[in-house]
Amino acid sequence: MRLRRLTLRHFRNLGIQELEFPPEGVAIVGDNAQGKSNLLEAVYYLETFRSFRGSRDERLVTFGEDVFRVVGTMVGEEGGGVEVAAAFQRSGRGKKVTVDGREPGRVGDALGRLAAVIFSPADVSLVSGAPAERRRFVDIVLSLSVPGYLLALQRYRRILQQRNALLKEGRAGAVVRAFDEGLVVAGSAVVRARRAWVEARGGDFARYYAAVSGGPTAGMLYRSSVPLSDGADVEQAYREALAASAERERRAGMTVVGPHRDELRLSVDAPGGDLDLREYGSGGQRRTAELALRLVEARTIREVRGHEPLVLLDDVFAELDAGRSARVLELMEEEETGQVVLTAPREGDVRFREDRLPRWRIRAGVLST
Repeated sequence: MRLRRLTLRHFRNLGIQELEFPPEGVAIVGDNAQGKSNLLEAVYYLETFRSFRGSRDERLVTFGEDVFRVVGTMVGEEGGGVEVAAAFQRSGRGKKVTVDGREPGRVGDALGRLAAVIFSPADVSLVSGAPAERRRFVDIVLSLSVPGYLLALQRYRRILQQRNALLKEGRAGAVVRAFDEGLVVAGSAVVRARRAWVEARGGDFARYYAAVSGGPTAGMLYRSSVPLSDGADVEQAYREALAASAERERRAGMTVVGPHRDELRLSVDAPGGDLDLREYGSGGQRRTAELALRLVEARTIREVRGHEPLVLLDDVFAELDAGRSARVLELMEEEETGQVVLTAPREGDVRFREDRLPRWRIRAGVLST
């Protein structure tokens, strides 16, 4: 799939525009604060129906307006296509998503139609941020690539919220335990999918990290708050962990074990043993790990969907040194990437597919070709 047309109405500062995208992609060139990242945000919104920068939907509506709408028309290599539209009304706080003009039974059923991956300065939180940031990354990748994952995650969150409310109220243990089995079944499905993905993609992460760093390799490990040994039954281990944590839960007033407390640990090889990148990684090491995670995401999309992803690059080389920049460029040229939409402040900063991408200019949110 590739993006052929994007129709915008009052999304951030982008006004009302209809854009026709070349098959190979485009480079968006313009000064800072003109709307380059907003455009990529609008495109990626059609993949996940949320801002990749963590902004609430009401913050995406142009000042003075009540509704934003984004419509993307995607086409396949052999013809055929799909139109995905998303709109949000500030006054009613209502979101509407359609696929070829029809509303899906659940918004989650429309996820991933664009098959896009975004590389952004906002990725700094993937490594240096709290564990919740890395859980969110894994959850998005799996929601877009593993059937049934999003439903299990949503069910787990609903039950967890109910159970935590009871614990906070100090309700009797029997009342709280009535929610345990549902929590265990949904939570175990989440844990199994996360572990399987991390184990399957750990080699890719190490390879990409080494390629970008030009030296040491790195690893990623899924750390569950539920004690799990090799070959252990996840559901049984979860039940036992809940039973063992009953007193801690009573004191804390919340559920203290489960996938909402798990961690994706990222580390880099060092002479004295591996070092946690969040705690001890340098700026360059953390940025390298962020890029490696996104490359793993792109590979996952490519293998699961069976076609090349749409790659969105938001001034991705700005914070890299010359050596890492050159290695990233070489690596991305080798990878099977499809259509590319990138942003840069100056013409000379367009270094990826620099001879193949048409240039668009942007000023005050308005694009010109």
